[in-house]
Amino acid sequence: MLDSILENFPDEEILIADGFDDAIIGVDSMLEPRIIYSVVKCLDILVEEGMHIEEAMEHFTFNVTGSYVGEKTPIWCWDNY
Repeated sequence: MLDSILENFPDEEILIADGFDDAIIGVDSMLEPRIIYSVVKCLDILVEEGMHIEEAMEHFTFNVTGSYVGEKTPIWCWDNY
């Protein structure tokens, strides 16, 4: 998915969250292109790397979604509803 997004926006700077390529579910291209990540898939990745779910939630909340890096900050979709 990431390769396809980068091909479609070759002249854009797109921020990517390291280690979560398999959690990409799309791109928002309204103003600035921003990657959309599945939170459920991100948490699954952290658990697969050896974290307990509670540890993964805490890490993800504070270190990933808690990091604002400007207008191109990725979108985190809580897709478990």
